[in-house]
Amino acid sequence: MKILALPEVDRPRERLLSRGAAALSDRELLAIVLGSGLPGCDAIELAAVLIGQSGGLAALATADPYTLKRLPGVGAAKAARVAAAFELARRAALTEARRRVVSSSDVAAVAAPYLRGLRHERVVVVACDTSGGLLRVTPLTDGSADRSLIPVREILAAVLAVGGTTFAVAHNHPSGSLSPSPQDTKVTARLRTAAATVGVRFLDHVILTETAWARVP
Repeated sequence: MKILALPEVDRPRERLLSRGAAALSDRELLAIVLGSGLPGCDAIELAAVLIGQSGGLAALATADPYTLKRLPGVGAAKAARVAAAFELARRAALTEARRRVVSSSDVAAVAAPYLRGLRHERVVVVACDTSGGLLRVTPLTDGSADRSLIPVREILAAVLAVGGTTFAVAHNHPSGSLSPSPQDTKVTARLRTAAATVGVRFLDHVILTETAWARVP
């Protein structure tokens, strides 16, 4: 049944306006973001398919637009809307009271929404001002299931682009291991040296799994 065929009180948009967003299910909220469905599949049904195909809402929230476009029924416009909605939610959560990042646990906390729920490795850059005030968390690279790519030059460029003076790096291990690889240790040393050459301070490099985190020495 098409959404327009439903009684007005049962349509997601009308229910949100009358009862508030908290009254809607995950798939109803996603249906509003999608805007439309497909022939024979309304927006609510499409939303349910996307959540299921992604492995749950948390995994869908961390998917990049290119991954979203590969999901059934999602083109460039829908992928962009979904990615933008989740990014706005993350930024709103991170900028509440201008969160400060001064410890390894702070790095892990702000990076977790971008890394947990993924089946491949991803690197994010946490850029801060001089006092540790969070400026931006930037997803930078995606690797395979067991190998991330940590490009030092691109990391520094991302920090400088937002006016950062201190920064940290985090990446996930889908395997569940918190042990740093030799490459993790090597790139941490390179980041510390490179940061000093451009006048910014390197805070930390953190590895996250689904349930825990550890810093790279």
